[in-house]
Amino acid sequence: MSEKIQKVLARVGLGSRRAMEDWIEAGRVSVNGKVAQLGDRVEEGDELRVDGRVVSFTAEEESIRRVILYYKPEGEVCTRTDPQGRPTVFDALPKLQDQRWVAIGRLDINSQGLILFTTDGDLANRLMHPSSNIEREYAVRVHGQVTEETLETLKTGVMLIDGEAHFDEIVDSGGEGSNHWYHVILREGRKREVRRMWESQGVQVSRLIRVRFANIMLPSDLRAGKTVELGGAMLTELCRLVGLEPGTAGAEVRARRT
Repeated sequence: MSEKIQKVLARVGLGSRRAMEDWIEAGRVSVNGKVAQLGDRVEEGDELRVDGRVVSFTAEEESIRRVILYYKPEGEVCTRTDPQGRPTVFDALPKLQDQRWVAIGRLDINSQGLILFTTDGDLANRLMHPSSNIEREYAVRVHGQVTEETLETLKTGVMLIDGEAHFDEIVDSGGEGSNHWYHVILREGRKREVRRMWESQGVQVSRLIRVRFANIMLPSDLRAGKTVELGGAMLTELCRLVGLEPGTAGAEVRARRT
């Protein structure tokens, strides 16, 4: 069965369908040695290339949608490789054949907590797109003077170099002095956004842990550097949040830890 090229490229994690359409229009994609045109289709056995490099893919009905939760420790970067030789989040993930893990969002090297990975690039792109309005929740330990006015300002909105940002919710989680914790919720994933928002108020973040993404919570018994695979109701709900039916890219799988 043939599929539209942009759909295949999105599924393997190269970008959104709209971005893939732009690549096709720019002449970056070829099928069996011929430059692809928007509207062309591809099927298993065809040679699909982007910028001259072969893109491996399987038919949609054979492509199992998998999602894993990873507890990122501090000190790991979220790129596939690092020129400085630092460990990356991909080093600890289960190995795959004929598929690859696509990260759903990132955390900076000094942050820790939940990152989701999937074999379905379309799911990843939909979850990361601002229009999906997905909640992210963080546990934040801060050092500095935090007043009610500070909290209200962070909820109303502060101006950062890349635009205005605000927390949807801030919950005081206790502690004293330089060991005071808050839980914050926002619906964006800009680079270092949580840290920058607190810093705009003269407050330093000494520890940051992402504890929730959408409906997925970081399990309290999951150790840093370990993964758990999602299945059942959690995977179904995650897919339906962005308009995907759970069965369209593969069967549900039982949760398992590595």
